Amino acid sequence: MTPSQTILRDAAKVLTAVDQTGRRLSLRRLTALDTLRLFKAAGPVLSQNEPWLSMAGLAFSVLEIDGVPQPGPATEAQIEALIDRLGDAGLAAIADTIMEEPSETNVGPEVGNLPGTPS
Repeated sequence: MTPSQTILRDAAKVLTAVDQTGRRLSLRRLTALDTLRLFKAAGPVLSQNEPWLSMAGLAFSVLEIDGVPQPGPATEAQIEALIDRLGDAGLAAIADTIMEEPSETNVGPEVGNLPGTPS
């Protein structure tokens, strides 16, 4: 599998998180296009605000809440409404799930080496 195919496969993978309130959140990692759309929705000022953008990126990764599809937010107000709906519990569950999920694009020193070959 080529590196590009691996990246595309990982981007399409749906992750599931359950927050402290019991909500089931379906999410995915943001692609370059998603990030571009997030910047557009945030506008030029908020796109420079890293704390705001971090929370918005978590919300932007949500596909469904309890099986109900969530359209991608297209404006600052829609992003803030989704963040309000997710709350601290939802955002924490999303962050934990995304950080836990191993990515096969991370390569280690053994790549290309046969077992037992010093790196």
